[in-house]
Amino acid sequence: MITLDSIGTFTLIVGLLTLTPGLDTALILRTAALGHRRRAWGVVFGIQSGTLVWGTLTSLGVTALLTASHIAYVILRWAGAAYLVWMGGRLLWATWRHASSESPEAAGTGGTTGARAETEAGRGAGDTLLGGWRQGIVTNLLNPKMGAFYVAVLPQFIPTGASHIASGVLLAGVHILLAVVWSCVLIALAHVLRDRLQRPSARLYLDRITGTVIAAFGIRLALGQ
Repeated sequence: MITLDSIGTFTLIVGLLTLTPGLDTALILRTAALGHRRRAWGVVFGIQSGTLVWGTLTSLGVTALLTASHIAYVILRWAGAAYLVWMGGRLLWATWRHASSESPEAAGTGGTTGARAETEAGRGAGDTLLGGWRQGIVTNLLNPKMGAFYVAVLPQFIPTGASHIASGVLLAGVHILLAVVWSCVLIALAHVLRDRLQRPSARLYLDRITGTVIAAFGIRLALGQ
């Protein structure tokens, strides 16, 4: 059985990981800041569904096979990198289209093209729980570093003779609980600042920052860093 000391140490490790700004934080903040609370919670649930999958697979020893197989790891890494670069590039492209539509040469359009581009940049796939869940779980599962982290950390906290699946799910549950609490803070912060963040200029800057973070994460993943 896992001791309270082990759970406490694991909580500290994943707590620091959760608080470190990264891809998950950028996705949740950007979605919530646009007023898409259902989709933001969908992203949260999707990310944590992925965390539960990684924890379960690690307990079963599946992710150890992934990290041991260089080809499988490289395929997953490149798939994840391509997805992230596509997602980040899509956001950046929408903001660039909006910027070009507001140039003097595009003034004759009456701003309708700019408004449409802004809507595309801010709306994404709409304020749906399922859409956010899909985005969150795909982002999480295509990140092989999550699997590598669990393979490196999780077995150290599973005592000899204990049920690997039960212990793994328990520890993943601790990670999920901390992440959901932190997500509540992020969504509440975005809700407080929503009036400022939903201004057209702020929305464009937010999308540019988020798109850059996501694309940069994908490039780092592709480079194996």
